[in-house]
Amino acid sequence: MIAKINRVEKRKIQKQCCKWVAFACLLFIIKDNGVAQTGSLANYVNPFIGASTSAGKAGIYHGLGKTFPGATTPYGMVQVSPNTITGGDNGSGYSYEHTSIEGFAFTQMSGIGWYGDLGNFLVMPTTGALKTSSGKLNDAPRTGYRSRYDKNSEKASAGYYSVNLTDYNIKAEMTAAPHSGMLRFTFPQNDQSRVQIDLARRVGGTSTSQYVKVVDNHTIEGWMRCTPDGGGWGNGDGHADYTVYFYVQFSKPFVNTGVWSADIPATASRKLEAVESAYYQQWTANAQVLKNVKEKEGKHLGFYTEFGTKKGEQVLMKAGISFVSINGAKKNLEAEIKDWNFEQVHNHAVALWNSALNKIQIAGATPGQDTVFYTALYHTMIDPRVVTDVDGNYTGGDKKIHQATGFQKRTIFSGWDVFRSQFPLQTIINPALVNDMINSLVTLADESGNHYLERWELLNAYSGCMLGNPAVVVLADAYMKGIRDYDVNKAYQYAVNTNEKFGNGTLGYTTDVSIAKTLEYAFDDWCLSQMADALGKKEDAKKYEARSKDYKNIWDSTHHWFRPRKADGSWEPWPQEGRLADWYGTFETNPYQQGWFVPHDVDGMVQLMGGKEKVIADLESFFDKTPRSFSWNAYYNHANEPVHHVPFLFNRLGAPWLTQKWTRIICDSAYHNSVEGLVGNEDVGQMSAWYVLASVGLHPVCPGSTRYEITSPLFAASKLKVVKDKQQNTFTVIAKNNSPRNIYIQGATLNGKPYPYCYIDYNDIAAGGTLELTMGDQPNKSWGVN
Repeated sequence: MIAKINRVEKRKIQKQCCKWVAFACLLFIIKDNGVAQTGSLANYVNPFIGASTSAGKAGIYHGLGKTFPGATTPYGMVQVSPNTITGGDNGSGYSYEHTSIEGFAFTQMSGIGWYGDLGNFLVMPTTGALKTSSGKLNDAPRTGYRSRYDKNSEKASAGYYSVNLTDYNIKAEMTAAPHSGMLRFTFPQNDQSRVQIDLARRVGGTSTSQYVKVVDNHTIEGWMRCTPDGGGWGNGDGHADYTVYFYVQFSKPFVNTGVWSADIPATASRKLEAVESAYYQQWTANAQVLKNVKEKEGKHLGFYTEFGTKKGEQVLMKAGISFVSINGAKKNLEAEIKDWNFEQVHNHAVALWNSALNKIQIAGATPGQDTVFYTALYHTMIDPRVVTDVDGNYTGGDKKIHQATGFQKRTIFSGWDVFRSQFPLQTIINPALVNDMINSLVTLADESGNHYLERWELLNAYSGCMLGNPAVVVLADAYMKGIRDYDVNKAYQYAVNTNEKFGNGTLGYTTDVSIAKTLEYAFDDWCLSQMADALGKKEDAKKYEARSKDYKNIWDSTHHWFRPRKADGSWEPWPQEGRLADWYGTFETNPYQQGWFVPHDVDGMVQLMGGKEKVIADLESFFDKTPRSFSWNAYYNHANEPVHHVPFLFNRLGAPWLTQKWTRIICDSAYHNSVEGLVGNEDVGQMSAWYVLASVGLHPVCPGSTRYEITSPLFAASKLKVVKDKQQNTFTVIAKNNSPRNIYIQGATLNGKPYPYCYIDYNDIAAGGTLELTMGDQPNKSWGVN
């Protein structure tokens, strides 16, 4: 009997040892041998993922990812990237299927439409006769300075881009630092080689005035003024109004230089439809060429430096960019790129990316998954970008120069998109950035005199793009998670002002885009109520909590769904397509998609909809009717943000195995290592942030709450470097027995103790620890249902 007991105990000890050895092996894989080796993460980035705006391949005019493939650094001011087209619904200025390149700009936006903006300071190496217009994308024969290129030569990686321009036989390479960039051109033998810079260029239109000055025989400086009259964001309706300053040096001394100046009539439109027209191209083609001019201001300027080159001769150009001043641009360049060592700048950019990407390490990914994951993480680290110069100066909402104290001024806040996944991700791995963005929005509200928080901010512009009050959501979410390095009282007051200015009003619903706005404003009020309660403002908390129930005011019990209402209380006519009718009280959605957006009161929503069983059945149908390509569709439309929380609703409905099933399917089907690898617009990090969170097994339903849903991880292990109270911790998610078949969670432990819940609190994540999930090929319908 004793011998038998000893054998049993021995087996238990062996089993326990095997368990801990396996656990240790997983951690060892993460640390040393797996995908996530600290020095190599940048190698997994493929900037071509999503770099297309093809409406044909997307099946919708919105196109695909609209990312750019050029060189940048984490949250950097500068993005040196090829541009193939300006404006329309292609905000990145580039689309992979285009066959010619207009030039290489120093600023770009990522994953957006609405005509786009930036794309400033467009540099192009050329040979032969000088051309002063860009020419058209598909011109044959070529009429402008743009060039066809060898698609097989095109290379892109984190911090680097290169391509061979076939019309000129020139190799163009580029890399970036946070506030500056460097280009290296390898020329053929030619007596008339040059580098030319189109100072008027701007995605979605044109800059409306420019200035350039030759400082010495290697250096120029100047600025480009971009106003709404020149189109840009929303073709001017986005109110983007900024000045880009530059300080530029060339490795080859000036011999022949000049400026071209197009005579743009005072009455001429400067917006996209004009800039793209044949007559505007003719004006720029007929620009006056002013040789050896040392200083010039005008409406449509360009600069060139011309020289002879030997075969294989390399000419380099480096530029500092600022949104504050020429002196700021000069300081930025001198601080970051001190000499002409292109490889050193490139290596530093890669090092910055390795450090940033190292915030999450994964193990057990397939060769395709590792690239998709780290490219997704990379895309979440483009914006919100820094616009503070190296000396701490930034341009405020009052157009005056301010000194940033205790934060970095940031820009490009695509609020309606990024409150859902991008900022909940950053609260875990980069809370300092969240503080920066809140400080930036609050100081903008202060400096501009608007005293409310903008929903879609671009370089201090209150663009008004999209809907809802997403800045209030981001603020409340951060505050509830203890992220509070900003003027809390002022932030709260501006949040109140925001919800009072934009909300459901005395009717308790909106009559314009009635479903989408009513539901979003109700959620915004709930977020504000949470912050008010935490601040001890009990009356405010009660008020906004009551207003958060406004979503019930547009519930139509006759048709059993949300329905737009008129000001007199009557309903809008019910369409023949029912809740599948696009734009019926919604924005970029239909009522079936938008109607699930009651994240703050899922129980109340379920009660309206007829109970859990009915809702689960409806949701299953919603997903079952979705095409497995996850391209634009009338059901679960992952290509657009309003449904991004919906797969996680099953956790709230007592069926977490369905969340596990569908998030795995979406991760595997909607994200790929290809140009068409994003089914919808990247939208400034949101599309990729969803993948990053879901693939490691965590995602919120309701920002403003500290609850994250647990779902089926893609990987055997993920290690997140998290920050709590400015202390760095590590939170690890282990998925034992994980495989393409074993997608269902059988059980869980948190820090070695049994964990029966399908959710976890943010504070438990931020404190560090280990969540261990045991996976299997069949649902465990008893785990996570309480």
